[in-house]
Amino acid sequence: MNEKTRKNISAAGLLIAIGIVYGDIGTSPLYVMKSIVAGNGGIAHVNRDFIVGSISLVLWTVTLLTTLQTVFIALKATNHGEGGIFALYTLVRKRAKWLVLPALIGGAAILADGTLTPAVTVTTAIEGLKGIEFGHGNVPVSTQGAVIAITVVILLILFSIQRMGTSIIGKAFGPIMFIWFTFLGVIGLMNMMGDLSILQALNPYYAIKLLFSPYNKVGIFILGSIFLATTGAEALYSDVGHVGKGNIIGSWPYVFVCLSLNYFGQGVWILNNPNYNAGNGDFNPFFEIIPQNIRLAAIVLATIAAVIASQALITGSFTLVAEASGLKFLPRMNIMYPSTKKGQIYIPSVNKMICIATIAIVLFFQTSAHMEAAYGLSITISMLMTTILLYEWLAMKGIRTIWNWIFLIFFGFLDIMFMLASLSKFTHGGYVSLIIAGFIGIIMYVWFYGNKIRDKRESRNAYVRLDEYVDMLTNLSHDEDYPTFATNLVYMAKVKYNKFIKREILYSILDKRPKRARAYWFVTVNVTNEPFTAEYAVNTYGTKNVINVQLFLGFKQQTSVNVYLRQIVHDLIADGTIESQPQEYTTTPGRDVGDFSFVIVNDVISPQTQLRSYEKFLVEARVWLQNLSSNPASWFGLDYADTVIERVPLILGDQRRQHITRIAPKKFEDIKKKLRAEGELKE
Repeated sequence: MNEKTRKNISAAGLLIAIGIVYGDIGTSPLYVMKSIVAGNGGIAHVNRDFIVGSISLVLWTVTLLTTLQTVFIALKATNHGEGGIFALYTLVRKRAKWLVLPALIGGAAILADGTLTPAVTVTTAIEGLKGIEFGHGNVPVSTQGAVIAITVVILLILFSIQRMGTSIIGKAFGPIMFIWFTFLGVIGLMNMMGDLSILQALNPYYAIKLLFSPYNKVGIFILGSIFLATTGAEALYSDVGHVGKGNIIGSWPYVFVCLSLNYFGQGVWILNNPNYNAGNGDFNPFFEIIPQNIRLAAIVLATIAAVIASQALITGSFTLVAEASGLKFLPRMNIMYPSTKKGQIYIPSVNKMICIATIAIVLFFQTSAHMEAAYGLSITISMLMTTILLYEWLAMKGIRTIWNWIFLIFFGFLDIMFMLASLSKFTHGGYVSLIIAGFIGIIMYVWFYGNKIRDKRESRNAYVRLDEYVDMLTNLSHDEDYPTFATNLVYMAKVKYNKFIKREILYSILDKRPKRARAYWFVTVNVTNEPFTAEYAVNTYGTKNVINVQLFLGFKQQTSVNVYLRQIVHDLIADGTIESQPQEYTTTPGRDVGDFSFVIVNDVISPQTQLRSYEKFLVEARVWLQNLSSNPASWFGLDYADTVIERVPLILGDQRRQHITRIAPKKFEDIKKKLRAEGELKE
């Protein structure tokens, strides 16, 4: 651990990290051993070699994929403190164009996993309440229907508190998760003391031996259940921006030891109870190792931990979506910043979509056993994609080629093995996660390549120099032959290099119907990395009618363009930059600022667009997604302002020249007679 990493570690930071990033992997003991034993036919069909080998596989899987690949290698590949597959892609994208494909596939898979984690973890925990008596013979949770109802209520509460931000949530969850991991370690240690020979599982020989053992009835496909122990590694990487890499590196050893002790304890209990009969069929070694007198309290704690596990994936999803929007993988969305740290974000639309998808999964699968069949498949795909991108990052950092290839072959082989093993789950529910990932992937593909085609095939004259149209705009402003459209006509338009603007903006002012205004405003909003920046710069090009405004707003600063613009007009009138705008008809005596009309230009594909059918489909789909998902007025705080959404034709590719031939009147009459005779013309 280097000096800089040590300086970033604090007791509070470690606690927040435990509360935010380890929820998913921290609840894996709830279902991993249960899934492994069930996959082999139940507790009656396992022996010592099987249990020792299974635990060995679990421990070495977590060691290699989580500790080595994620904590020691991936956490070094951050982009301005942000982690995750999209941040990693940002670092390496200049090395090859095809690297966008693993980024798209991996990102879609992680977002799909974000809908499964809350469903499987919370349902598993609540199932532990089935059959437990409260008081004298009172069993409130006696059916799976009750489990589902409680699970849905808990999930609704979880998603409703996301707007509070990860800092507040982490401070509340941190102490609870610390208690949870300590509980896992202590309970595991208590059971492990009954047979310390279980420590043989530390030897990887037993892990490899199990894969080829006749006692392992499913062979290599056991890795599908083993992999459940390391789900959460991608969330850990994605959440680094929320808590800092130093706090993750510093807290992981404690978490890993507690998890290992619990797996050891479950293994000893299974070996000591070969003839156990669950009666109702709901066998879960995690709950069985807990003494009866504290089992109810343990289930409550497990339920809270399951809720926190969901939190890790939700916050990770927010980060991924924000990064995807920045990379033009997804449409722009309304992002809120609950704290003064830019890495801590909340995206209302994403929160709603994950909530709906998660509850739908709970209602569809009904039991945790069925959900486990769908769980893990998509995340194996994302880990393989991450390995590919990490290989490119290591090469970019100048690591020797031989070590790069060793990394790619070793971890690539592991990822492929786990992915192939998890494919056995496809028909048992894995198809659901792939459908969700595929849906997200298609949206990202359409948005990214639709933008690419548009940028590539857009006319070279798509951008014009604003300063070359200053005289024309000034003349229109004073031309009384045209009615006044607005005193201040404002276009939310990005002005590049202080002079280049999209031609469609000027087309809207000059060509569609000349819009006369006292002043033409072209406003660009720039979001800064500081939370509360509120500054502006203007360029009037030597006029009093054409004003280019560059707003510099902090990421937490409210984007209320109409409010800022009124202040800017006052400032510019006061120093004589623009003329006063006295109002004859007003309820405010002495008002010197006129009315505002805000215009936001939306593209529509012109029939003149000449693209190949495939390209045209992608561009049209991209425009449809933009109009479906975006609300530009809300982005700029113009919900209650006088806002006009104007459609302007987008012409891409070579324009087809259309020609029509004029005919003489006599020929026209001859054509009419012929059509009338053939019955084609009715008058």
